[in-house]
Amino acid sequence: MSLLQPTRWGISKLYQFPYFQTREDFFEANGYEPPPFTTARPPKYWIDEEARNAVRRIVVYDQVIAYAANGSPLVGPDGQPVVESLSLFREDAFSVNIPPTGVNIEGASLPPVPVPLRALTEDEELFFAMPGVVAVRLKSHQEPDRGFTEADRSLLVAIARKLGLAA
Repeated sequence: MSLLQPTRWGISKLYQFPYFQTREDFFEANGYEPPPFTTARPPKYWIDEEARNAVRRIVVYDQVIAYAANGSPLVGPDGQPVVESLSLFREDAFSVNIPPTGVNIEGASLPPVPVPLRALTEDEELFFAMPGVVAVRLKSHQEPDRGFTEADRSLLVAIARKLGLAA
């Protein structure tokens, strides 16, 4: 096991609330069945128990990843994931809408309600670990750009010529 701290990780470490992959996970964690899945609302895999006691009808979460209608995370002009606020009715905030396990479940393939995120620390930033996959990294541990420079290309061409692989 490494003594070094990780410098990048998945966004699930930023989730403010428990996230349940399946209805069974919800039951195991809470001891009761989740409400029946309804196609009238998008899937929702997290629950904010504190919203049950909210005074206002609408609960606002400051930070969620913004998603397009097809479920892909939005890319900002800086090439980084877009973060936006989310407003939910109080009843929706303290409820889940987890589809049953199976194939061809109507409504299950809709993009889910995004999970509210805790605030990033000064040294954290969101980035795309690969296209469509949002992750977190430490700014202080940025990896150097591993792309080829013009000098690298010239050296590779010279090596290829020496080996008779290029004209």
